[in-house]
Amino acid sequence: MNLKYLYEIQAGLMAHIEKNHPVQEGEDRNEKRLLAFIVELGECAQEHRGFKYWSKDQQPRTKAVRVPAMMEEDKEYYNPLLEEYVDGLHFVLELGLAYGIKQLTISETLQYDTITEQFLQIIKAVLNYRNVQKQIKYSVLIRLYLGLGEMLGFTQDEIEQAYLAKNEINHNRQLSNY
Repeated sequence: MNLKYLYEIQAGLMAHIEKNHPVQEGEDRNEKRLLAFIVELGECAQEHRGFKYWSKDQQPRTKAVRVPAMMEEDKEYYNPLLEEYVDGLHFVLELGLAYGIKQLTISETLQYDTITEQFLQIIKAVLNYRNVQKQIKYSVLIRLYLGLGEMLGFTQDEIEQAYLAKNEINHNRQLSNY
């Protein structure tokens, strides 16, 4: 995965959004970015379902029909878990950009023993980053998030392709006054 390229792409989306939605006086966009990331992380956990000890259905949602159709060949399928993961990646990249990071070399990701623990450690890292916005805290956050992607079974290529597809959708949303 070419993180430098993804940061560049995300910077373009941020500029597009800020053009359509200028920062208001007194507005703390970083707080909103952090909350948006936590929400997207929750949506990713929801699609993973592994924490739902009360449910017999704990299988990740990796295939769903986007456009119902009468004929099987006309159905459009997508991976809800990957889409939610990529939504979170947009905000992780945006948090880095807001801190002034335009590229970052990740030699290895961070992974805990279980996916549930990984989600919890990401939340902890987000809160640590919020309290002390330092590059090292951000590095831990993104390494944990990329580790989550690996734990969920996604390849770097799958993540990058899904990110680029969602980025295009996000640009189109801005063009249609989303």
